[in-house]
Amino acid sequence: QVQLVESGGGLVQPGGSLRLSCTASGITGSITAMAWYRQAPGRQRELVARKANNGDPYLLDSVTGRFTISRDNVKNSVYLRMNSLKPEDTAVYYCNADVVLTNGRAYAAWGQGTRVTVSS
Repeated sequence: QVQLVESGGGLVQPGGSLRLSCTASGITGSITAMAWYRQAPGRQRELVARKANNGDPYLLDSVTGRFTISRDNVKNSVYLRMNSLKPEDTAVYYCNADVVLTNGRAYAAWGQGTRVTVSS
């Protein structure tokens, strides 16, 4: 069973930076894409950034120019570099991986979430 472990969240002042990391383990197949979602209190979970094996990365409009997603396929890891953070970026950030098992079954794996709080 694929496990995703996130790290890097915390409290930061507006305008500050954080780098989130997520590493997948227990893979019996292949990862086709990795992504970051976030969920703020009282709001639905939203896709922030996604990077598939092929094609350009996707970034939510409100974070374009401030956030960068990258992957290390050797380490089965994904990173989210967040600059110029704003209070509205406050949320629990979840790592996600699209996995295709050796039997051809596909499913989405999720991390436990890491909290990001942007406040002075």
